[in-house]
Amino acid sequence: MLPPMSPAQDGRAPGGAARRDGHPANGAVAPGGAITVDPAAAGEAGRAGRQHPAAHQSWHRVVLKLSGQAFAGGEPLGISPGTVSHIAQEVSAAAREGIQVAAVVGGGNMFRGAAASQHGIDRSRADYMGMLGTVINCLALQDVLEKLGVETRVQTAITMLQVAEPYVPRRAIRHLEKGRVVIFGAGLGAPFFSTDTCAAQRALEIGAQAVLKGTQVDGVYDADPLQMPGAVRFHQLDYGEVLRRELRFMDATAVSLCMDNDLPIVVFDLMRAGNVVRAVHGERIGTLVSRFARCGPGMA
Repeated sequence: MLPPMSPAQDGRAPGGAARRDGHPANGAVAPGGAITVDPAAAGEAGRAGRQHPAAHQSWHRVVLKLSGQAFAGGEPLGISPGTVSHIAQEVSAAAREGIQVAAVVGGGNMFRGAAASQHGIDRSRADYMGMLGTVINCLALQDVLEKLGVETRVQTAITMLQVAEPYVPRRAIRHLEKGRVVIFGAGLGAPFFSTDTCAAQRALEIGAQAVLKGTQVDGVYDADPLQMPGAVRFHQLDYGEVLRRELRFMDATAVSLCMDNDLPIVVFDLMRAGNVVRAVHGERIGTLVSRFARCGPGMA
């Protein structure tokens, strides 16, 4: 998992502030850093969304980032069989449409290295322990996918030949070309890097066209939507604005890596049936993070 994600990075509490359409906000700063959105500006964004129903062109190869916390369902720790089954069905639906899907899995439902390091465990060792937790999740997802008839391979950054292949980019690409789902475990195999950063790096190395960040809410908000019902969701954001406003749905290293390589990110509700396929096909769900000038049709 590498430094484990904060609750916001798991998708539970994205923070920050900006106008609904992702451009600099026009409004007053409220307590806690949120910005009051100008109703006229919000209306313009809504009209723009109706005029441009497609967020981007369809992609054929993507990396799906799954937080470890998602595997726990509503529990603080462990694996929820029902939740893993839902995730597997989402991945299966995409694979059956011919979409090449790779997944990067976190391990926050098993062990959080950063939290453990605050209680005296060496940070590097704690991060390696977290990496092993991600592999448990990988094997759980692989098992359910194969029961659904989807051929799957697990590749890990730490060699463990009895349960998984070592990570070899060209082999991973070949698996995808053959219609197999590839699940990447053990993060980058090095401490101090999150699984978000791993998702960006793996996507670039295997030639994926986007990173899909599945969360427990339906996009990036200017405040925690679970605590503030009036929080505003962004439909699109530029990488630079994400970094300036410190929106923490992914760590800054991961966002910077995507920005430097023009790799789009879609943040969406993983638990709504059919959303993985919708995200791949360009339907306007969740939040699209990209360079506005290079988003494809409908995002000018």
